[in-house]
Amino acid sequence: MRILQILPELNVGGVETGTVDFARYLKDHGHHAVVVSHGGALVEALEKMGVKHYALPVHKKSLWTILRSAGALRKIIQKEKIDIVHARSRVPGWIAFFACKKTKAKFITTCHGYYSNHFFSKVMGWPRLVIVPSEVIGRHMIDNFKVPSENIRCIPRSVDLKRFQVKKEESTEPSCRISIVGRMTPLKGHKYFLNAMAKVVRFLPFVKIWIIGDVPPQKEAYRKELELLARRLGLVDHVEFLGTRKDVPQLLAQTDVLVMASIEPESFGRVILEAQAVGVPVVATQIGGAVEIIEDGKTGLLVPPRATDEMAHAVMRILNDKRLARQFQIEARKKVEEKYTVDHMSGQTLDVYKELMGSMNILVMKMSAMGDVILVTASLKALRKKFRRAKIICLVGKESREILQRCPYIDEMIVVDFKHHHKSLFRIIRFSKKLREYKFDKIIDFQNNLKSHLLTFLSFPSESYGFHNGKMGFVLTHPVKNPNDDLPPVQHQFQILEMLGIQGGDVHELELWPSDNDRKRIKDILENEWMGSGTKIVGIHVSASEKWQTKNWPIEHIAHLADILAGYNIRTVITGVAQDLELAQEVVKKSKTKPVVLAGKTSIMELAALIERCQVFVTPDSSPMHIAAAMKTPFVAFFGPTASLRHIPPARSYAVFEKKLECAPCYRSHCHILTHACMKEITPQEVAHKVRELMKEKK
Repeated sequence: MRILQILPELNVGGVETGTVDFARYLKDHGHHAVVVSHGGALVEALEKMGVKHYALPVHKKSLWTILRSAGALRKIIQKEKIDIVHARSRVPGWIAFFACKKTKAKFITTCHGYYSNHFFSKVMGWPRLVIVPSEVIGRHMIDNFKVPSENIRCIPRSVDLKRFQVKKEESTEPSCRISIVGRMTPLKGHKYFLNAMAKVVRFLPFVKIWIIGDVPPQKEAYRKELELLARRLGLVDHVEFLGTRKDVPQLLAQTDVLVMASIEPESFGRVILEAQAVGVPVVATQIGGAVEIIEDGKTGLLVPPRATDEMAHAVMRILNDKRLARQFQIEARKKVEEKYTVDHMSGQTLDVYKELMGSMNILVMKMSAMGDVILVTASLKALRKKFRRAKIICLVGKESREILQRCPYIDEMIVVDFKHHHKSLFRIIRFSKKLREYKFDKIIDFQNNLKSHLLTFLSFPSESYGFHNGKMGFVLTHPVKNPNDDLPPVQHQFQILEMLGIQGGDVHELELWPSDNDRKRIKDILENEWMGSGTKIVGIHVSASEKWQTKNWPIEHIAHLADILAGYNIRTVITGVAQDLELAQEVVKKSKTKPVVLAGKTSIMELAALIERCQVFVTPDSSPMHIAAAMKTPFVAFFGPTASLRHIPPARSYAVFEKKLECAPCYRSHCHILTHACMKEITPQEVAHKVRELMKEKK
């Protein structure tokens, strides 16, 4: 694999040292390692081992710098052909997040800190998988950043045992040394440490105290404050401020007790491992990741934060009890060797990388009418064939959700209601938060309108596909810039899928999945109407939709067709939604043979089961036409205001009636010349003839 790690700087510190250790492991095990940072003291060591380093201003919290660095990082990703970008801090996290867009690199983070819950920190919880160094940080990310628990991977930090394979020095002098290691910041608890040491000195006057580490830049006042406190406590002759040191292993080898005095939860506590690797007993505050490293009374001692008396007592207990100190040395070193080595951490991290590379979440958007959702089933089948191991999720409208409930090609369905619950822009933005939780790798937008493109953008997918059609298509990472709109609907969709390596040259059939209960209910309804299994049945859909009255075949023609078919011993069933019941009853009034009316009496999947039972189905350009195609039932379709080329579904057996008038196709919901000739000129006689031909073909 080709791995890029990004962090603010490469100066001495736990995160920085871990980054270098892991880069060495990757290099030694045949992987390609790259590190990006602002630079620092560890760059030289990194480059000596043959790991490439790129210097970028990834330590600055300026929006302009973040955006500019994201562009530079994207070029590095493409140049180095990076598979995974691993961000180890918040600013680098934002830069990596934006940089991974329009590349194939996967984005992952490690939460090294106990981040405050504000927007700037949110990016650390956005990747598909989030690495945490301790269960404490994992719980923090779940509770405060709402990262799903299944997205958390706990990998404790490590220590390079080779570097800390320093022989513990046994001093012959009566004095002993107590050390605290870490950057001088208030959360490290140096003030409480000094107060505790003042108590220790009263009983053990030969104690030497080392403060290893220094203040961050522009924080010199805090160091002076600590130096003043040491003088006030009478520790001047005991305390040495050693500053930042490169020989920490050697200093620890001369230490008798290490104290970690943090007053706020820390993600881990690498210095504890370093001390235990050398053989130094540890006293730590009972907070954050230290609780998971130290087994109190077995591998070290834990004390409450800010409790100077307890801290002083614990230190003196170790110094006065050589047997206890030896027990801690043996047990702690054993635990370090079992759980906290570089090889152990690196191997676990590579396992997470492999999991990330092998996982994929795909969202398919189609939130429109039922017929359009049926048309997408061919694309869903093609996607499943291409991405067999991916999790495929479909976003559908509330009224169309029943269509895909038993679809075998998707893993999950998300329902949106743009007519009511998600109607406003504010609610659409809120809904996008739910989509972001899925960490989609790819979004395929078959809806291709303003709302769907907006949702795509706000979902932050790694890749997004759709048409660049003047409706915010510019937000897509992979738009079809010049789509051919004069194609049948499924082929039109495959223009998008071709960008994913899915060819659309073959005819792709639609599918639907009515249940056994749906089929049983239709069987019972038909038998109640004296239409058993041997009855020849033709279904006729009475209306396209309330909006598209121009698509409807005249009521008189439907009634006449029913009468003609009855002469051939063919029963007719009139279908439609509940609002079509009045029209259906008009058909019955005008017909001499009284067809069966089932308008408004079936669900969408029951209608599919009914159409499956028909020998032929007659319909205007509407969703039942797509249902007939999906159920492999021959159909006759009427086209007038719309063009058959753009709307006819792929099917095995069908006939199209389309009068080529000068005004057609007009794509108007009301006839502007008031003749409705495009539909009236389709005669019942020619339709009946075509129905009988299709029935013979099916037989």
